[in-house]
Amino acid sequence: MKKEYNKLVRDRIPEILLEAGLDFEISTLSETEYRQLLRKKIIEEAQELAESDAEHLLTELADLYEVLDALIETYGLSLDAILKKQKQRRIERGGFKQRIQLLWTEESSDSQAK
Repeated sequence: MKKEYNKLVRDRIPEILLEAGLDFEISTLSETEYRQLLRKKIIEEAQELAESDAEHLLTELADLYEVLDALIETYGLSLDAILKKQKQRRIERGGFKQRIQLLWTEESSDSQAK
C-alpha cells in the first residue's frame, strides 16, 4: 500500500529505503522549498520531543538540533551569533531557571484609563 509523506527527510533515507526493498519517489528541493520544509520539520521534531519519555529525550533533542543546525547553515548564520542573541535575550527577558508558569493576566484599571 502506497503511503504519502511529502516531508523533508534525512540524507540517508533513500539508501535505507533501497536496502529495505521499498519503492519510493523523491525530489530535490529549491532553497526556498528547503527552508519552508525545515521550518515545518522543526515543528515536527519539537512535537516528538514534547511527547517523548525520558528514555527517548536525548534522541529527540539530537533530532531537533539536527534541524536547527540545517536552519543555521541554510540562512548563513553562525552558532556564535545565535549564542550572542541568546545571551542578549536572557539578559532582557530572563531564562527558565526559576520555573515560572504564567497563569493569567488582566489589564489593571490604571492601564485601561491611559
